[in-house]
Amino acid sequence: MANLYTNVDSNVRKTWVYITGFLLFVIGVGWFISYLLDTAFILWAAVFLSIAMSITSYWYSDRIVLSITRAKPIEKRDNPELYRIVENLSITAGLPMPRVCVIDDLHPNAFATGRDPQHGVVVVTTGLLQKLERVELEGVIAHELAHIGNRDILLSTIVVVLVGVIVLLVDFFVRVAFWGGMGNKSEQGWFRIVLMIVALAMMLLAPLLAQAMKFAISRKREFLADATGALLTRYPEGLAMALQKISQDPNQMRTASDATAHLFFASPFRNKEKRSWLHKLFMTHPPVEERILALRGLQI
Repeated sequence: MANLYTNVDSNVRKTWVYITGFLLFVIGVGWFISYLLDTAFILWAAVFLSIAMSITSYWYSDRIVLSITRAKPIEKRDNPELYRIVENLSITAGLPMPRVCVIDDLHPNAFATGRDPQHGVVVVTTGLLQKLERVELEGVIAHELAHIGNRDILLSTIVVVLVGVIVLLVDFFVRVAFWGGMGNKSEQGWFRIVLMIVALAMMLLAPLLAQAMKFAISRKREFLADATGALLTRYPEGLAMALQKISQDPNQMRTASDATAHLFFASPFRNKEKRSWLHKLFMTHPPVEERILALRGLQI
C-alpha cells in the first residue's frame, strides 16, 4: 500500500520533473514569441520571470498561504490537547514537530503547508476543534502530517506556479497574435491566420488543461494522505467519521478561495461541487463518499 515511507522519493522526483518541464515550457514559448517579435528580450524576460517565481513560491509559499487564510499561530499553552495530538502523531510519523495555527472559522477543516518537514505547518479551524471527537481530530491531523511527510505541499506549489505562468504566457501570446508587432512576418496573411488559430487554441485549452492537471494531482494526493493518515492512527474509521461529519456541516468557509481550496482537508465550498463528469474534472477533492469507502476498505 502507498504510504508515507514509500512515496517521498516519488514526489521529490515529480517535483523536479515539473520544475524542468516548467522551465522548458517557458523557454520554448519565450523563444517562439521572441522569434515573432524579432527580439531576444522576451526570451530572457520569460526565463528570468519563471526562475524568480519558482524561487519566491518555494521560499515564501507558506507565509503567503497563512496570510491569505488568516491563520494565526498558537502556543502549547493555548490548546494543550491539540498540541499533544500533533506531537504524538509527529513522533509516530518520524517528523519534526510542525508549527500549529488556527483559523477563526465555524466550518470544520484543516490544511498543511511548508516547503519541507522542517518548515511544516498544520492549520485547523476553530470549527474543527469544536465539532470533532478526539479520534476524528487525530485522523484529520494524521492526514495533514501525511501531506507534509509525502512532500505534497512542495509538489502542489510547483504545479500552482506552472499553472499561473501558463495563463500569463498564453495571454501575452494571444495579444501578440491578434494585435501584431511581428515585424516582417505580420505581412504574410496566411502566417497571421495560422498564428491566430494557434493562439485561440492555446487560449481555450492551455488554462483548462493546466487547471485539470492541478486538480487531478490534488485529488490523487488526498487518497494517498487518507491511507497514510489511517496507517499512522491505526484507526481508519476515525478519519472516515471525520469526513462524514465535515461533509454534513452546514457552514460555509469564509476564508477559503479558489486559489487555496485544493489545500484543505475537505472541500471548503459547501454544496458547490456537482457530480457530472465535467464538474468532477475540475473538483479540488475526490467525492467524500469515495474517500470514505476507500478508508473503510483498508486492511490495517
